[in-house]
Amino acid sequence: MNHYDMIIRPLVTEKTTNHKEVHNQFSFEVSPRANRVEIKKAVEKLFNVRVAAVQTMHVKGKIKQRGKIVGKRKDWKKAIVKLMPGERIDFFEGV
Repeated sequence: MNHYDMIIRPLVTEKTTNHKEVHNQFSFEVSPRANRVEIKKAVEKLFNVRVAAVQTMHVKGKIKQRGKIVGKRKDWKKAIVKLMPGERIDFFEGV
């Protein structure tokens, strides 16, 4: 699996922005098949930083209803990447 295929998109919310500033942690949506070691290597390669730790979790899709029609959003995998002290990802600085 390619490094670009593992990291799907960064997650930019109020909570993830707070984690970035306080704990030096960045959140990404990742491929469901990627493991922690692969995610660590991909982030280090793509952003040229050193990674201290990776936490992963499976997020269940919400069930949504509009009138009689019931649907479900897709399940996805989330990774929280903690960087070494002094490291930062410039991609998030302008957000």
